Amino acid sequence: MSGTRIVTLMERKYWPAKLGFSLLSEYVSWFIVYSMQELTKDHVLKIMESYDNDPQQLIAVLLDIQAASGRNYVDQKWAELAGEVLDVPLSKIFDVLTFYAMFSTMPRGEYVIEICGSTPCHFTRAGEVTGWFEAAAGIKMNETTADGRISLHHTSCIGACDIGPAVKIGDDVFGNLTEDTVKTLVKYCREGNSGGLKSLCQN
Repeated sequence: MSGTRIVTLMERKYWPAKLGFSLLSEYVSWFIVYSMQELTKDHVLKIMESYDNDPQQLIAVLLDIQAASGRNYVDQKWAELAGEVLDVPLSKIFDVLTFYAMFSTMPRGEYVIEICGSTPCHFTRAGEVTGWFEAAAGIKMNETTADGRISLHHTSCIGACDIGPAVKIGDDVFGNLTEDTVKTLVKYCREGNSGGLKSLCQN
């Protein structure tokens, strides 16, 4: 399909975060289909088929649907379709979607900036960092920029207490933040400069 690129990621590890499971402690093989076009029923069905419609792969399926949405969320209609095809109660699907911080049922930006709100980061100026991000992005917490590039959210501990205050953007962690670093991170997100972000991450 025109405008679509397919990326396969094997054995990607999700670690449980302190004070809340924002990641899964297991290896997941997942297949991401990303398209600038609107996600269709056919795309969602193909994602589930790639896992042999196995209900045991529910979390991996939902991750792929979220990645393919282009807005980092799982629409209710795709949750309902997953329930029908995988034969999983809709209540269980929404239990998963609302329990794990990596999921959202509301549209988010291409780059979701998660500011750590744990106690160690709180004592290393997490509140001030929040203000820097809001000023640089021109939005408040739990909002998304008009261009759909950036969303700001708080999250539980991301396991980077030694470099706090810290944030997570996608799978990358950024710590020892200064106001200039925050401005640079927001600039790279606005530009879609993944390489620039990678050059600053401290994973």
